[in-house]
Amino acid sequence: MNTAHTDPTSHPLPTDMLEEESDEAWAKKRGHKNRERKCLASGEVTDPRDMIRFVLSPDYVVTPDIVGKLPGRGAWVSANKEALNAVIKSKGFARSFKGKAVVPDDMTTLVEDLLCRRILGLITMARKSGHIYLGYDQVKTAAGEGTLAWRIEAKDGSEDGRSKIRTLSKAVAKELELPLPKVMGCFTNEELAAALSRESVVHIGLPRGPMAKALAQEVKRLAGFRDLVPPDWPDIAHERQYGA
Repeated sequence: MNTAHTDPTSHPLPTDMLEEESDEAWAKKRGHKNRERKCLASGEVTDPRDMIRFVLSPDYVVTPDIVGKLPGRGAWVSANKEALNAVIKSKGFARSFKGKAVVPDDMTTLVEDLLCRRILGLITMARKSGHIYLGYDQVKTAAGEGTLAWRIEAKDGSEDGRSKIRTLSKAVAKELELPLPKVMGCFTNEELAAALSRESVVHIGLPRGPMAKALAQEVKRLAGFRDLVPPDWPDIAHERQYGA
């Protein structure tokens, strides 16, 4: 039963461990377009980038495939907690896989955790590639230059520093007629620091570009499982307009 908790983002199962054919082969046989996926909860055809794919492990455990790379035919659910809970309650996975399908009790939490790991991994990649601003001074400078696409603020950071960067970002975006930088504040100082191999990280910025676009797509999925802007932030009314 531990198979469901294997990290699907870094340890794909060998192809011969699953009997089901791949999504691509299955779709090709039936004349479907590969980019169309039907949500098990709503029955609507949706962009798979806005969904979560699930596969069946060799011991019949439903396993989330966050990056969509695990072998076998997949079952797709819109990326939000309500849709996933509806599928679990209606035993939709068993119908989709046409047989036994064991759903872990903590499935929604597991999916949320994997999405978080995916996003923190992208932040790590941004640091390694140099496409990142770290610390109050760097992020504030980027805000003043109008190069920010993302403000990533520690959930437990102070309101004062966050407010100053936000105010400057808004003023510059208005003056230069640029989009407001998106904000995310759902990770703690400790979580962000661990992703960046630092002792403490409160303010992070990402410039516009491919990395920022990749982050936006994953954050959009995470938004279906947790608040991107903490509801207990005193300045939540000001930050909501920047939410992803």
